[in-house]
Amino acid sequence: MLIFLILGAPIIFAAGAFFAGRNKFFGAINSAGYFVLFVAGSLLFWDSLSSDGRGPYFGFIYIDALSAFFIFTISMAVFAAALYSCGYINNQTGQGRMTRDKARLYYILFNLFCLSMFFVPAVNNLGMLWVAVEMTTLISAFLVGFYNSKESVEAAWKYIIICSVGIIFALLGTILFSYAFSLSGGSASLNWQDMAEAAGRMDRNILKTAFIFILVGYGTKAGLAPMHTWLPDAHSQAVAPASALLSGVLLKTAVYAILRFGVITVNGAGFAYFGRLMVLFGLISLAVSCGFILIQKDLKRLLAYSSIEHIGIIAVGFGLGTPLSMAAAILHIFNHAATKSLMFFGAGNLVDKYRTHNMRLIRGASAVMPFTGFMLLLGVFALAGMPPFSIFISEMLVLLSAFLKGAYAVVFLMLGFVTVIFAALVYHFGRMIFGPAPKGMPAESEPLSIKLAFLFLFIQICILGIAPLFMGKELVWIAQRLFRL
Repeated sequence: MLIFLILGAPIIFAAGAFFAGRNKFFGAINSAGYFVLFVAGSLLFWDSLSSDGRGPYFGFIYIDALSAFFIFTISMAVFAAALYSCGYINNQTGQGRMTRDKARLYYILFNLFCLSMFFVPAVNNLGMLWVAVEMTTLISAFLVGFYNSKESVEAAWKYIIICSVGIIFALLGTILFSYAFSLSGGSASLNWQDMAEAAGRMDRNILKTAFIFILVGYGTKAGLAPMHTWLPDAHSQAVAPASALLSGVLLKTAVYAILRFGVITVNGAGFAYFGRLMVLFGLISLAVSCGFILIQKDLKRLLAYSSIEHIGIIAVGFGLGTPLSMAAAILHIFNHAATKSLMFFGAGNLVDKYRTHNMRLIRGASAVMPFTGFMLLLGVFALAGMPPFSIFISEMLVLLSAFLKGAYAVVFLMLGFVTVIFAALVYHFGRMIFGPAPKGMPAESEPLSIKLAFLFLFIQICILGIAPLFMGKELVWIAQRLFRL
């Protein structure tokens, strides 16, 4: 069974990292293993589109099209991060910034973190979903504070405390959903399948109250404003491959949790309540990220605030509730995962070379690191929503969906925020990529594994920037299969 391969392999890799003697050799094996998982995730997603769900296995593992899509997206980003880690960790150990034991610890934490993320969309029990999301926080906190500097340790504690407060709200929401289910004559089960089928018999007022707790709780982990305050610190201090995973896919696991509860809410209380809340928090996230991106000086914090922007776009897409907007939001989840991972890889290279996060001190990247500079130039246009890259397509589909639905205020606000952010990103990265390089700083060529990680992600960005133009009906069909619209 593919799902057991996907869940079991990270445990084996973590054990292998513990006993590995040569980190360079293990990094290559780790990358090859995650390529196999990427293929397995692709096959699982394709198979899920033709079925109504498989399981539950052992009482709590359940895979349908929605969970398989998130597993596929995670497997894509994780493979790229594993590939990038080969060259990045070898550079860190070669420069004396990381000991071999520290590198071994990194690979152990990396694989446990990947396991926790794969586990979130695989469980059917909503209580186990809560446990899995909390597990991602606890493991990834060690990657945030990995360098043991004052800033990284402070960011890790802030991450744990704020997300733990959020997860308490999510627990209260889960309890209220269970209470509503029991009042409807249901069993004591917390299985999503059972609750979704019984949603029409649940008390609407309890469901609405419960979903508020879920949205605030899991929205904190997803980075929705105004619950986002942990995100810029954590993403800026984590190890570069971990930053890519935090931004690219960890935030999406919390979105997945919101969607699972959202389906129950929609079935029991109607779509309007769910949709208005999602659009509201989405627009607030766009507004907050817009302001901070304009004034930002820290490179990795800039990318972190950009993640808040894109989580906002995804929330708006789901909140609009049309088949086209749902398809656009699903597409945007994958597009952002690929693009933001590429950008954090580039930022990691620059920070490692220039020894600073301050964008004012980073100049001439195209001369100092030509390949990284070129990929960042393409990546920033992709991230900002420039055609023909993938994010442009999904953003335009969200805007088109809002326009066709008559939500003109949403179109106006979203277009305004996205335009300002586009200009700010191009300005910030233009100053770093071009201009005179610092005197005495020699040009440097990146390791092959890092280049391959960039190219793998860039291929995804290019393909999904063109393919949706010819697959509009297919995208809507996939959205219908994912949400059974």
